Amino acid sequence: MPGTNLTRDEAQQRAKLLTVDSYEIDLDLSGAQEGGTYRSVTTVRFDVAENGADSFIDLVAPAVHEVTLNGDPLDADEVFKDSRIALPGLLQGRNVLRVVADCAYTNTGEGLHRFVDPVDQQAYLYTQFEVPDARRVFASFEQPDLKATFQFTVKAPEGWTVISNSPTPEPTDNVWSFEPTPRISTYITALVVGPYHSVHSVYEKDGQSVPLGIYCRPSLAEYLDSDAIFEVTRQGFEWFQEKFDFPYPFEKYDQLFVPEFNAGAMENAGAVTIRDQYVFRSKVTSAAYETRAETILHELAHMWFGDLVTMEWWNDLWLNESFATYTSIACQAAHPESRWPQSWTTFANSMKTWAYRQDQLPSTHPIMAEIGDLDDVLVNFDGITYAKGASVLKQLVAYVGEDEFFRGVQAYFKRHAFGNTRLSDLLGALEETSGRDLKAWSKKWLETAGINVLRPEIETDADGVITSFGIRQEAPALPAGAKGEPTLRPHRIAVGLYNLDEQSGKLLREERVELDVDGALTAVEQLVGKRRPDVVLLNDDDLSYAKVRLDEESLAFVTEHLGDFDASLPRALCWASSWDMTRDGELATRDYLSLVLSGIGKESDIGVVQSLQRQVKLAIELYAAPAAREALLTRWTDATLAHLRAAEAGSDHQLAWARAFAATARTPEQLDLLEALLDGSLTVEGLAVDTELRWAFVQRLAAVGRFDEAEIAGEYERDRTAAGERHAATARAARPTAEAKAEAWSSVIDSDKLPNALQEAVIGGFVQTDQRELLAPYTDRYFEVVKGVWDARSHEIAQQIAVGLYPTLQVSEDTLAKTDTWLTSAEPNAALRRLISESRAGVERALKAQAADAAAGQ
Repeated sequence: MPGTNLTRDEAQQRAKLLTVDSYEIDLDLSGAQEGGTYRSVTTVRFDVAENGADSFIDLVAPAVHEVTLNGDPLDADEVFKDSRIALPGLLQGRNVLRVVADCAYTNTGEGLHRFVDPVDQQAYLYTQFEVPDARRVFASFEQPDLKATFQFTVKAPEGWTVISNSPTPEPTDNVWSFEPTPRISTYITALVVGPYHSVHSVYEKDGQSVPLGIYCRPSLAEYLDSDAIFEVTRQGFEWFQEKFDFPYPFEKYDQLFVPEFNAGAMENAGAVTIRDQYVFRSKVTSAAYETRAETILHELAHMWFGDLVTMEWWNDLWLNESFATYTSIACQAAHPESRWPQSWTTFANSMKTWAYRQDQLPSTHPIMAEIGDLDDVLVNFDGITYAKGASVLKQLVAYVGEDEFFRGVQAYFKRHAFGNTRLSDLLGALEETSGRDLKAWSKKWLETAGINVLRPEIETDADGVITSFGIRQEAPALPAGAKGEPTLRPHRIAVGLYNLDEQSGKLLREERVELDVDGALTAVEQLVGKRRPDVVLLNDDDLSYAKVRLDEESLAFVTEHLGDFDASLPRALCWASSWDMTRDGELATRDYLSLVLSGIGKESDIGVVQSLQRQVKLAIELYAAPAAREALLTRWTDATLAHLRAAEAGSDHQLAWARAFAATARTPEQLDLLEALLDGSLTVEGLAVDTELRWAFVQRLAAVGRFDEAEIAGEYERDRTAAGERHAATARAARPTAEAKAEAWSSVIDSDKLPNALQEAVIGGFVQTDQRELLAPYTDRYFEVVKGVWDARSHEIAQQIAVGLYPTLQVSEDTLAKTDTWLTSAEPNAALRRLISESRAGVERALKAQAADAAAGQ
């Protein structure tokens, strides 16, 4: 819509002009069970620096009935255009603006989302406002640096509960009147409304008492493991308050598991919303609990970094997200009662691989990205903003020292509480506590794009004694289309020397050297004169952010003994390096498969096992030479079944192998086995074929044509829940018929009725890797419709379609050519161009990897 794309220049001008004092927001949600629209009344009090100036307030609404400024009515039809209410030349000193509007419930996960639970037919509401969607619920100056207090009054249906940022009051005649919040930004205000189930507790320590609440739909209450969630939350309170030396800044802390949530969670002040898939209905592995715990801690860290102290503008979004990611994982690793002390292993194996992938796309950008407008930021919740940024913060901690880092953070919070900051404010505090000059560091790490590669250069004498040891740093050319120049950076890294212990059979670290690496070649004199070990591992302990390569001798040894590392982190670093080499075409897919099969049986970390399973499947389906694909899939699937049968009964590994087997089962015998496990005629000791695992089997059987509508509908009858509805939609879209594909395509493209979660489920089923020929005709159709969809749908819905339906599986020069033609002729806006270009880069990478795999097979 014209006018919705707030620019940074506009925001800066408005921030210079306005000081916002307070909002009073009155919402009538008494008709929420029926849906439609609701009455929104906003009263805003604000000052202006220049009498007679023009400005505007943001609002997305079907209708505006009244606009009153300082007691004088304005013509609503005249001043309300697109998503803005103009305030033309009427502002004087202190101002009071009142806006009465009809706002709309959504089913896209943006604004005030409305969901009806198929179990009890009750409506459940929640808000999601980041980046610019508070304006869908109330009139607001929608930018992070115009903080204010917010006082909500909400009328709700009988028997419902209303939760917001302030403590929940007792209602009067179904009206909930909340106390004003502290000064916060619009995007972290929140309302969650409906007949939610709740569990309550309190965090108490040293005289501090913070009420804690956990909420979910009643249909999920039997699965809500509130004790475990409270345990992680309390650990976060203890660790963060000690490290930040600043008490929790709000009056209570609620965590609300809500349906059809687009992200993992959202850091609304004192009222965090979390996707309710984290309320596990079936057995999951420890890795799933670890991921949930990291999400819980991530959002809790935001209460300080993001909510208490907030970025001035969205170019510092990375700092919010990276800080929360870094500190959440540091808490998991360091808290003495944590169940996941190996969380840096998980980070190395999952988050950093995301960052490395993102940093090699044509859309790569500096960590501190230039955000010119809202379109820029909406597509910037990416692997650089979260994972590369957190990796660089970990590097910064190593560079300045952990104690000095947190002392700087403490000073930063005290200095800027309830205010807005820029990156320079944090770096200035860290310079004070560490004595380091961070300007050059910041310029090279935060203001440049791209990735470095570190390689060891080792020479030895005839006796195997090291005579020369250097670390070569490379800065590969940035991807075509990316802005900037390759940059060599200063790295604080460790070098680990590992030898195989004959008695235990384990690869043990016998020495560790920590040093600064800078420039093209850094000599490591400390290692000269030492006997060459079996394995030399650069960036041991994963202190820095760089692609790491093994020297020839270390690589040969690791190929035979990768699973023998005694510690999980060096294994993860080697796994990540091998995956990176596969994506870069330096290691053939068939060789990567051999490497994984040789070592995965010894891998104890279940999160690493599951990552390897996903990566092998992706490598075979996209990076293997097409002629070799079926043979490699057969080899992999046979291995998954063998591991399933050999796994300890009831273990996480057994469940992971069952899911991996179901994902690629292909022969009649394998598919018979899936059916037998489903109907109970065959069992595997310890394997619970519960609700979620059943759906994994059903979806695979549907995708290969074994199951049709009757079987899918029968399974849905067993699980008539929101999750069951999504799983059934995926299974229907996965069926290998032209009719099923046409029906799925039409439900997404020809109609905008599907809620966000169901649309995502349909897209997930539509794209099946063993249905390339069936999907081929949709390449042209995609390019015919994608721009129209982007222009007509909300951002979240449009992005799902643009990314999810791109012909990623059609790995060919023809796909690249059609993409290039479209990019030239369609004139998409910057956000859509970025998403399509990223998808194109995936096809280009797959073509190169396939060529490398084919060459290895000759």
